[in-house]
Amino acid sequence: MSIAIVKNQLAEMKLLGMLGVLENALAQAARDQLSGGELLNQLVQAEVDYRRKRKTANRIKAARFRDRPAFEDFDFTAKRSITRTQIKEIYSLDWLEDARPLMLIGPTGVGKTFIAQAVGLHACANGKSVMFTSITKWLENLNLARSSGTYLRYRDKLAKFDLIIFDEMGSRKLTATEAQDLCEILEERSISKSVVFTSQLPLAHWSEVIADTVIADAILDRLQHCALTIGLTGESYRGVKAKKLASRKKDA
Repeated sequence: MSIAIVKNQLAEMKLLGMLGVLENALAQAARDQLSGGELLNQLVQAEVDYRRKRKTANRIKAARFRDRPAFEDFDFTAKRSITRTQIKEIYSLDWLEDARPLMLIGPTGVGKTFIAQAVGLHACANGKSVMFTSITKWLENLNLARSSGTYLRYRDKLAKFDLIIFDEMGSRKLTATEAQDLCEILEERSISKSVVFTSQLPLAHWSEVIADTVIADAILDRLQHCALTIGLTGESYRGVKAKKLASRKKDA
């Protein structure tokens, strides 16, 4: 059977990982005198790797991140309170496996959203489904679903994600109905799934943006006792970046 026929058959069966390495694998097998079993192992592993990468890419696309930062790109030269040990703890995803919330609290510009998205990307690479949304966008979608009669379908969709990242909690006040929706989602996810919140407001002040005090207490109770809470303080990343750019221009 010719190579062209084999390639066409691989394409027809959508074995694109094998197809991509076939010629190189055959050349290596001839050069290194690999056995048929060794060649087959190489081709199968290429297919496994290809499918794993494709699934990860699909999960990342579905998450709808604004950016795609990596933990390796986090700037530790900026004067911030977060430590490498804390970053390592976040990176481990142990809190996600334990269905614990992750709270990233601090002023604007200190890297909360950066870390949250890096967490999401890392979770996608580890086989977890993720949704990233600002709290404002989520509330808009929730209210739209309720008004269009698709609320239950939208709630079912949310339930499928292993991790939901709510960015900028506290950027707007929640009505009693919206707060109840959030409380119910936290309750649903407390058994086997997790959430990430970024917020400028410490948990003790969340009641200021939640209209119903009873529901506010319920939300705080579901977070403050079990969450991995990281407080970030220090220089704004944008300010640090501006200083670096100014320094480069001065040295040029």
